[in-house]
Amino acid sequence: MADRGCPLEAAPLPAEVLESLAELELELSEGDITQKGYEKKRAKLLARYIPLIQGVDPCLQTENRIPGPLLTAATAKPQKSRATNSRDERFRSDVHTEAVQAALAKYKERKMPMPSKRRSALVHSSVETYTPPDTSSASEDEGSLRRPGRLTSTLLQSHSGIEPWLDRVIQGSSTSSSASSTSSHPGGRPAAAPSASTALAGLTAHAHIDLHSAPPDVTTGLVEHSPYERPQMASVRGIPRGHGRNVLETADGVPVNSRVSSKIQQLLNTLKRPKRPPLKEFFVDDFEELLEVQQPDPNQPKPEGDQMAVLKGEPLSVGTSGPLSLLAALQLWGTTQPKAPCLTALDTAGKATCTLTYGKLWSRSLKLAYTLLNKLTSKNEPLLNPGDRVALVFPNSDPVMFMVAFYGCLLAELVPVPIEVPLTRKDAGSQQVGFLLGSCGVTLALTTDACQKGLPKAPTGEVATFKGWPPLAWLVIDGKHLTRPPKDWYPLAQDTGSRTAYIEYKTSKEGSTVGVTVSHSSLLAQCQALTQACGYTEAETLTNVLDFKRDAGLWHGVLTSVMNRMHVISIPYALMKVNPLSWIQKVCSYKARAALVKSRDMHWSLLAQRGQRDVCLSSLRMLIVADGANPWSISSCDAFLNVFQSRGLRPEVICPCASSPEALTVAIRRPPDLGGPPPRKAVLSMNGLSYGVIRVDTEEKLSVLTVQDVGQVMPGASVCVVKVDGAPYLCKTDEIGEICVNSVATGTAYYGLLGITKNTFETVPVTGDGVPVSDRPFTRTGLLGFIGPDNLVFVVGKLDGLMVVGVRRHNADDIVATALAVEPMKFVYRGRIAVFSVTVLHDDRIVLVAEQRPDASEEDSFQWMSRVLQAIDSIHQVGVYCLALVPANTLPKAPLGGIHISETKQRFLEGMLHPCNVLMCPHTCVTNLPKPRQKQPEVGPASMIVGNLVAGKRIAQASGRELAHLEDSDQARKFLFLADVLQWRAHTTPDHPLFLLLNAKGTVTSTATCIQLHKRAERVAAALIEKGRLDAGDHVALVYPPGVDLIAAFYGCLYCGCVPVTVRPPHPQNLGTTLPTVKMIVEVSKSACVLSTQAITRLLKSKEAAAAVDVRTWPTILDTDDIPKKKVASIFRPPSPDVLAYLDFSVSTTGILAGVKMSHAATSALCRSIKLQCELYPSRQIAICLDPYCGLGFALWCLCSVYSGHQSVLVPPLELESNVSLWLSAVSQYKARVTFCSYSVMEMCTKGLGAQTGALRMKGVNLSCVRTCMVVAEERPRISLTQSFSKLFKDLGLPARAVSTTFGCRVNVAICLQGTTGPDPTTVYVDMRALRHDRVRLVERGSPHSLPLMESGKILPGVKVIIAHTETKGPLGDSHLGEIWVSSPHNATGYYTVYGEETLHADHFSARLSFGDTQTIWARTGYLGFLRRTELTDASGERHDALYVVGSLDETLELRGMRYHPIDIETSVIRAHRSIAECAVFTWTNLLVVVVELDGLEQDALDLVALVTNVVLEEHYLVVGVVVIVDPGVIPINSRGEKQRMHLRDGFLADQLDPIYVAYNM
Repeated sequence: MADRGCPLEAAPLPAEVLESLAELELELSEGDITQKGYEKKRAKLLARYIPLIQGVDPCLQTENRIPGPLLTAATAKPQKSRATNSRDERFRSDVHTEAVQAALAKYKERKMPMPSKRRSALVHSSVETYTPPDTSSASEDEGSLRRPGRLTSTLLQSHSGIEPWLDRVIQGSSTSSSASSTSSHPGGRPAAAPSASTALAGLTAHAHIDLHSAPPDVTTGLVEHSPYERPQMASVRGIPRGHGRNVLETADGVPVNSRVSSKIQQLLNTLKRPKRPPLKEFFVDDFEELLEVQQPDPNQPKPEGDQMAVLKGEPLSVGTSGPLSLLAALQLWGTTQPKAPCLTALDTAGKATCTLTYGKLWSRSLKLAYTLLNKLTSKNEPLLNPGDRVALVFPNSDPVMFMVAFYGCLLAELVPVPIEVPLTRKDAGSQQVGFLLGSCGVTLALTTDACQKGLPKAPTGEVATFKGWPPLAWLVIDGKHLTRPPKDWYPLAQDTGSRTAYIEYKTSKEGSTVGVTVSHSSLLAQCQALTQACGYTEAETLTNVLDFKRDAGLWHGVLTSVMNRMHVISIPYALMKVNPLSWIQKVCSYKARAALVKSRDMHWSLLAQRGQRDVCLSSLRMLIVADGANPWSISSCDAFLNVFQSRGLRPEVICPCASSPEALTVAIRRPPDLGGPPPRKAVLSMNGLSYGVIRVDTEEKLSVLTVQDVGQVMPGASVCVVKVDGAPYLCKTDEIGEICVNSVATGTAYYGLLGITKNTFETVPVTGDGVPVSDRPFTRTGLLGFIGPDNLVFVVGKLDGLMVVGVRRHNADDIVATALAVEPMKFVYRGRIAVFSVTVLHDDRIVLVAEQRPDASEEDSFQWMSRVLQAIDSIHQVGVYCLALVPANTLPKAPLGGIHISETKQRFLEGMLHPCNVLMCPHTCVTNLPKPRQKQPEVGPASMIVGNLVAGKRIAQASGRELAHLEDSDQARKFLFLADVLQWRAHTTPDHPLFLLLNAKGTVTSTATCIQLHKRAERVAAALIEKGRLDAGDHVALVYPPGVDLIAAFYGCLYCGCVPVTVRPPHPQNLGTTLPTVKMIVEVSKSACVLSTQAITRLLKSKEAAAAVDVRTWPTILDTDDIPKKKVASIFRPPSPDVLAYLDFSVSTTGILAGVKMSHAATSALCRSIKLQCELYPSRQIAICLDPYCGLGFALWCLCSVYSGHQSVLVPPLELESNVSLWLSAVSQYKARVTFCSYSVMEMCTKGLGAQTGALRMKGVNLSCVRTCMVVAEERPRISLTQSFSKLFKDLGLPARAVSTTFGCRVNVAICLQGTTGPDPTTVYVDMRALRHDRVRLVERGSPHSLPLMESGKILPGVKVIIAHTETKGPLGDSHLGEIWVSSPHNATGYYTVYGEETLHADHFSARLSFGDTQTIWARTGYLGFLRRTELTDASGERHDALYVVGSLDETLELRGMRYHPIDIETSVIRAHRSIAECAVFTWTNLLVVVVELDGLEQDALDLVALVTNVVLEEHYLVVGVVVIVDPGVIPINSRGEKQRMHLRDGFLADQLDPIYVAYNM
């Protein structure tokens, strides 16, 4: 394996040249020298060796897969600016960096759409002014991921050819939002680095956007020749047919020049690249959805070696002369060598502040033990008993007090639990530490005076209780607080055997903190094993940079050192930040024989070693690299050796070791004089590693991991490698597994956690045949690795960092390293990158979070993100699900400055990470979506009926009460025309009040009795005939605010035979968007005249109006405010009931404007049905809070009172904006039994009056009079809103069963109304996944994927409803989903016109079933729903049929062959985060676009992107294409409270939404 490193061992330059080069690189990277100066000096240095460089060793060329001619071409050109490459050298592993650059160069240039962001959202949080050398990267310990490179370890990296060439290619080709780098033209010939212009030309060629043809569906993977899609209807854009054709040029009515749609086009082009290979499927949960499961790839590498044997270390030779226990050693040295130095502590200036001698350590520990045992009492009982746990809270700068505390506890037979100093009440992970302390039963914490003063305090002056911590007593152990023991006092400490000596905390991948217990015998064995392995001798000096509270820092620097009477120089972390060279200087000045560091410490010293000529490391015999088990430490070791070999450092001194909290030290490399074999390296294939197989890489130079050995097994230990998953079978020799250790010197348990203890500390490895390999249990180390040649241990990663994507395993550290190799320091702030996985849709998804430099531009960050994606895809063959960038210094920190991974993950999942840039790639990563549904040939309608009969199911048909045959009687004839009814009422009950109109203050602004309304109508009719010169049958537009004027004008039109069209008046503050709609309705309805009030008339002709529409083309406008009192000669009487009475114009939620024709017969039939259902009589009062312009709102406002004679209290919804309680106060004041409102009114009351119910009760508002409160709607009932309304106003007496919904639509405005009698509305739960397949499956409440549906009220008298198949038009059975068809005397008679879709079919009004009853004429509602016979009985005694509305067919989204209702996706999204106020979804070219309104800070907007994508994937198995984050109130809502999704879509595509952020998911 070692000999694979061909390029690494090329003939080196002389050491001094290497050193000078390294210094030059550093000067350049830190900006101390210009680019030109750098090149000049470098050329001079290398002048003697140039011939070597010109003829680059052919071995190097092949190794790096760079074609020969290319190389020479690149070398010949003068080198371009190295700006892109001036990254901080400490992150380099040159081989890996090169691999990444080469991988990027392979990528063909692809334009990825760059997310768009509002400027105000770009504010970065400020960064601390002082940035110390890097503390960190992605691992929980103090940033173990160092990637410092071999500083010019080979000619390859030091010459000016290869890397700058790659960089130049990348520079040349990356335009604004390009996402990759190109090294060849489309033709495939390698081209010498293309100039920027050719690259740009290539780009424009690739990114040519053809908006005229809708792009193919690239998201399903299906080739569809004629996908069935409901026609996409252009929404009303307020442009009458004649004007502005050019705006609506494209197929889907989208302006061509739109910036947004071109980005979507880029996204589609990006998504067109081939997906990962298709996967086999299997069934999950049920038959509805097939989730793909990844099948093993038949070509994947499999282990082929023999089964490994257990590897035994040398025997542990316990020297007879040594002390028998640690405390015996302490007593021995403390009494016989009291002056010998034990520990020297340094301050941040590097000065020795205190040297603790063995005598002092012994006496102070005794003093503390005595105090703990004798002076702490509560109620005369000793506070502590032997074996009790005590927390040790000491800062990293105070090793002396810590050591005293630790040994004091051991002497007092107490169990020390060292933890970090909590800095704030809510430190990252602090709650988990509290949980550990609680579970260990800790009641006392030892600390120093200085530390105690710095802890957060409660108002009482006591130390604050930290979140999740048990109550603690704090004991300060500085000398003056302790009591001197009597002369003859000596503790009876037993420090041998299996009793617990101390507990070390460990944080797991999920963030939970557990305590590993170490017994006295393990402690002793560990010290003896380390003494033997490291050859420690009495009075040696050791410098320690590590944390002395745990891990190797504790084992070497506090325990083993005392065993051997060594002198430890403890270098605090704060000093390393100020002076990274301090540890080397101390090795030098104290002539230390051993040093204990991490690779990042070696790294920092490389950066700082310039100008330090006097450093000498010849005294070192062991440089122990404690994180040597991190594969990326090798480059630090090599680079360090390169530089310091000339300063006396011997190569064999560097000793990497591997350890884990459970097994303590697992392996350590020994110097040759201690019998260690020569060190080894292995160059392993990343692809092989991901399958858990060791393959020495031969093919692909790019994706390799170079690992160094971590030495031999510890003395007295046995080691084996077992499979990661399932039973602990031994691995084969070429297989990666978890390293297990059997030794006296390992931890013994997780404190108090028996289950996981058994699993970890009592594993019995078995051979392939199931035979145990040993009778003694092994401890799992959590390290992944293998045993290499010479019985050396190799570690390739940690189990905690493992992410299983599909069937392959990836290590988080490796992915961080790859990300850091992409122009690392130019962009990532101090290399701080966290990688973890989240589970979405039953698989791990990789998330990468990096802190970006404060000065990074948007362009930089997007560029970097896209390149990281490609590098990881290329080297690890795995997709990154989410890449997030956060401002510098904002990720939660672990105690020693690294990133706290589990806390970062938690914040990500809770939407609390607050990134400043996000790139999601669900399209690439999520390969286990269900197969798109293939449309099966439909079962014919006849078979359907037969099937239902065989299954014993009835055909789904239902009707309201039969209307008595009143057609013959006088009353029916009298009530056939509403104009006659009004005259009759004016004659018989002239002073009976019909209407009361309230204003915002609740005062009555106008009223109308029967005679007043009749007279006003006559005046309007006279004016129309005389002034307007209109004939019978002419259309008249009524443009009025809600009020009695509108009603009078309506009847005036009927009196003279004109056809009224009610139109909502334009909004004076928003003429630009509202006036064109008014103009359009006037034109489309062919109105010959406009009736209005004086104020609106002025508005229609104003200068502002002229800017929005052509005011010269208005028809005659009559102002009815002061028309003369005239009578008409005769009131018009229609020749037949089928004559047109009025036109009902409305804009649907899909943006189609259509008018339906209502005949006189249909109008009176509608009023009669409502009268019967709601029991309306002249003595009743009803309250109406609806808009009076279309549908049922218009009928209730203008028609029903005149027909039934009841009094209507009219509350314009607009008035609620200034007085939310107006409607409910009116209901209470007028004791209305029946009231109608819209969802928007109900929502205003629920949101606006939530906290005011008490105040309303005080004002005397009482709703107990209400029998029924109906929400007028054309959609699926919004159960959550109606329920919260009922619950909220129950306190005001609103009966629980009063609230219900109605259902109507274009073809019939009132199909269902709850009315005052009949059973309560029922609710059923259906399976949402079955619904996508157009099936109804009833499930229990609370079952997964259940969706509650409430019945939409009772079917009106005279109305018949049937459920028909949407395509075959055959009748369906009970509880089957289909289109609701309706037959009734009050059906509309047809469309007058449909603006936006002329072909909207006649069969909407005159459909017939294809089978069964083929004679009845039905109207198609365009809504999906089902009928279900319930157990309840109607007033007639029949069983009650409930109608459930699921949603509008026009609104549904056809995605992946399934039918989705937007509201279901929106409901999931709104639940995803508390800042999402509202949401709307639509599709564009088969991409799902989710628009969310952010109710929070703009800086937090990006948190929503990942959460929205996750929830839609999890609950709906859909990949979101675009996430748009907007301000509250941007999603347009019509007067009924329905979302206008098509208007929103057009606004988005025309770039009119001013979004806070738009994320294009890859």
